Amino acid sequence: MSFDLAIIGGGINGAGIARDAAGRGLSVLLIEQNDLASGTSSKSTKLIHGGLRYLEFHAFRLVREALIEREVILRNAPHLAKPLRFVLPYHDGLRPAWMLRLGLFLYDHLGGRDILPATEDLDLTHNVVGQPLKRMFRRGFAYSDGWVDDARLVVLNAVDAAERGAVIRTRTKLVRADREGKGWQLVLNARGSREVVNARVLVNASGAWAPEVAQSLLRLQTRPHVRLVKGSHILVRRLFEHDSAYIFQNADGRVIFAIPYERDFTLIGTTDEDFTGDPGGATATADEIAYLCRAVSGYLRDPVTLDQVLHVYSGVRQLYDDGARSAKELTREYVLALEGPRGQAPLLTVYGGKITTYRRLAEAALQKLKRYLKPGPRWTATAPLPGGDFPWDGVDALVARARGLWPFLTEANARRMVRAYGTRLDRILGDARSLDDLGSRFGDELTAAEVRYLMRSEFAETADDIVSRRSKLYLHMTADQAAALARFMENGDSHVAAAE
Repeated sequence: MSFDLAIIGGGINGAGIARDAAGRGLSVLLIEQNDLASGTSSKSTKLIHGGLRYLEFHAFRLVREALIEREVILRNAPHLAKPLRFVLPYHDGLRPAWMLRLGLFLYDHLGGRDILPATEDLDLTHNVVGQPLKRMFRRGFAYSDGWVDDARLVVLNAVDAAERGAVIRTRTKLVRADREGKGWQLVLNARGSREVVNARVLVNASGAWAPEVAQSLLRLQTRPHVRLVKGSHILVRRLFEHDSAYIFQNADGRVIFAIPYERDFTLIGTTDEDFTGDPGGATATADEIAYLCRAVSGYLRDPVTLDQVLHVYSGVRQLYDDGARSAKELTREYVLALEGPRGQAPLLTVYGGKITTYRRLAEAALQKLKRYLKPGPRWTATAPLPGGDFPWDGVDALVARARGLWPFLTEANARRMVRAYGTRLDRILGDARSLDDLGSRFGDELTAAEVRYLMRSEFAETADDIVSRRSKLYLHMTADQAAALARFMENGDSHVAAAE
């Protein structure tokens, strides 16, 4: 088979480029060695934000682009993304109040706002958001950013790419890549089966694996300008009842978020540590976990202790190495490096990037490649992702509709499913009249009908694909329920469903 564009890496950047390119009429192949979003793209802080602290490093272009993109994502993926209010307590002895207010003024105006409300000053002694905080914190600020289901954002970009003609190959390894004249010859291995394909252009969007791909598979002589940085997060039982998040300053210059998460939990993160080794084996150290507990406990009346930590995850970010002294000072700007000897096949390597700006990165990548591929016009700025064809503030209306059509759904279950599938919920529930019509149940929420849909339409192959990335139901399931799901997906019935 031959393609205009082959992309290595099924994270947010690879999936975003695949979607954009397929929508411009190009033939696209996306290769991912594991599941979609199985690397860093499912291990973020789940925020779509401008990056308030990047203003200190004068990254105004990056912040402006990200601020604009927040509302693009909120409009194009209203099921996956939602506005989120952040509370920033003023800490006497750290950044002065005037500096915080100036930074927030820039944050409000640098990228423009339509959906999100402006910053406001808070009297924390007379506000519900001040109740969980120590009494020493009397003043604060509230500003807006957004939250997103990071893994589903990746998956739905891949789904949309496939519906526009792209070939998405998960659990497929690139064995080697060779320049053959003006094109690339790629050798793939999928479940032990060898395949050779050709592409005019190759994109290395493998994130933290980019150095390994460049040196071992592409056999490039120059080492990529990459610095790997590990970020770790912890989950504890919900620490506060309101729906705002907190951003806490720390004496080391970093900020730590505490965010309401999956109804019953609070997500706390992140750290920034230089990393070496296999990105797939990254784990949070005891020091990182203690650091996160200590950082939030400096603000909360009830300290967070190590025994409260229920879950931990770590992701390795691939950042462009600009020579910064520490990981926290590294640029978050993305860099697109295009190279290829005259008359030979081009290679585009993606350095850095963040979830918020993935769509703009994809546009920039295709702009870089336009003389090789001649793509059609830009189109993604106003195009909803699958299931996102409803107003940005229309989730409550969809939940009410779902409960009217399928009265057996609980409020919580209907909201979870609308948040995951949006207007495509009908494809799962159909004409069901009861939970029994949806088949076997795995825990309180997941049914066989949903599992079949995910296998048929969203590239899910294992129980972990479903409970860790297509959803976060692992937080609400027992080990026995997860094992029953795995057995169901392995039996003959699931194979029939996957082929429907």
